[in-house]
Amino acid sequence: MRQPLAHRLNVRLERFLPEQRLFLRSDTETRFIRLSPLTQAVAISGSALVVGWTIIASAILLMDAVAAGNVREQADRERQMYEERLNAIAMQRDEAADEARQAQLRFAAALERVSDMQAKLLETEERRRELDTGIEVIQTTLRRTMKERDAARDDATRLQARLEGETAVGTALAEGSAATGALDLVAQALAETAAERDDMQHFVDEAETRLAEMEFERQLLDERNERIFTQIEDAVATSMAPLHQMFGDVGLPTDSILDQVRAAYSGQGGPLTGLTISTKGETTDADSLRAAELLQSLDELNLYRLAAEQTPFGMPLQGSYRLTSPFGPRWGRMHNGVDYAGPHGMPIYTTADGVVTKAGNATGYGKVVYIKHAFGLETRYGHLSTIDVKVGERVSRGDRIGGMGNTGRSTGTHLHYEVRVSGDPVNPMKFIKAARDVF
Repeated sequence: MRQPLAHRLNVRLERFLPEQRLFLRSDTETRFIRLSPLTQAVAISGSALVVGWTIIASAILLMDAVAAGNVREQADRERQMYEERLNAIAMQRDEAADEARQAQLRFAAALERVSDMQAKLLETEERRRELDTGIEVIQTTLRRTMKERDAARDDATRLQARLEGETAVGTALAEGSAATGALDLVAQALAETAAERDDMQHFVDEAETRLAEMEFERQLLDERNERIFTQIEDAVATSMAPLHQMFGDVGLPTDSILDQVRAAYSGQGGPLTGLTISTKGETTDADSLRAAELLQSLDELNLYRLAAEQTPFGMPLQGSYRLTSPFGPRWGRMHNGVDYAGPHGMPIYTTADGVVTKAGNATGYGKVVYIKHAFGLETRYGHLSTIDVKVGERVSRGDRIGGMGNTGRSTGTHLHYEVRVSGDPVNPMKFIKAARDVF
C-alpha cells in the first residue's frame, strides 16, 4: 500500500532533522509537543525566508537611502551651482546697468556739449555777418573817400595852374587892387583844398588800418569756427554711431522710423526747427554749406533721440531681480516674453513713451498692462499685483505702471514682460542688449 507523502518526507528528513519533543511543564501537569522532521523543515524554511526577505528588504532600503542621499547631494550641488551662476549673472547685470548709466550720462553730456557748441556757432556766425557788413560799409566809404580825394587833388591841380596864370597876370597888373584881391581869393581856396585833401588822406589811412584789423579779426573768427565745426562734427559722429547701431541691432527700419518722427515733429517752433542761412542771392560759401550739413546731422541726431524715447529700449525693473525664464519654447509651448523674479510689489516701469491700451485682467496674464508705442510696437506687463495706470493714459519711459505680483497663471511672484512688433512677439532682450551701451 502506497504511504502518504508526509510520511515519506518525514522518513527522508529524519536523518537530518530527527524528531524533537518540546516539553511544557506547569504546576499540575507536564505536556510535550512533538516536532516531526517535516514540521521542523517547514519552520526552518519559513524562518529562512523571513530572514532572507528581511535582509533583501533592508538592502533595498539601504540602497534607496544611499541613492536618495546621492540625489540630494547632487541636487544641493546643482542648486549651489545655480545660485552661484545667478549671483554671477546678477553681478554682470549690475555692472552692465552701471555701464549703461555711465553711457547715458556720457550721451547726455555729449548732447549738452553739442547744444553749447551750436549756440557758440550761431553767435559766431552772427558776429561774422556783422563784420562782413562793417567791412562792406568801410570799403564803400573808403572808395567814396578815395574818389573825393582824387577829385580834390584834381581841383588843387587846376587851382594851382590857375594861380600860376593869375600870378603872371598879376605881375603885369601889380598896381591894380582888383587883381590883388583875386590872387588872395585863389590862394585861400587852394589852401582849403589842400587841407581837405590832407584830411581825406588821414581818413583813408585810418580806414585802411581799421580794415586790416577787421580782416585779422575775421581770420581769427574763421579759425574759431573751424575748431567749433570740427568739435561739433566729432561729437555728432560719436553720438550718432551707437544710436544707429542700436536701431540696427533690433532690426527696425531706421529710415522709415526717422521719416515718421520727422513728420510728427514738422511744426514750426518745435524741437526740430533749424537755422536758416540767407545768402541774399549770393553764391553759398563753403562754411555755409558745411553749417547746413552739420545742422542736418544735428537734426538727424535729434530724430534718433526722439525715436529712441518711443522705442522700448529701457528696463521694466530697477533694483534687485533675476531672470527666471527667457524668451522661446518652454515645456512644449512658446514663451512669448521674459520672466523676472523679485519681491512682491516691486515697482514696474514702462520701457518707452506710449499710450495704455489695456489695464485689467486677461487670461493667463492675470493683472496686465498693455502699452502701445510708435512704429507698430507694443509692450505687455503681466502677473501684476497692482495697476497704477488706466486705459487711454499717456505714459513716458520710466513712469511707474504697477507692482510685481503672482496673479494669473503663475507659479511665483514675477513679471512677465513682452515686446511685440506689428502684433508678433519678439525677444525683449534684443532691445535691452542693444541699448546697453547707449542708455
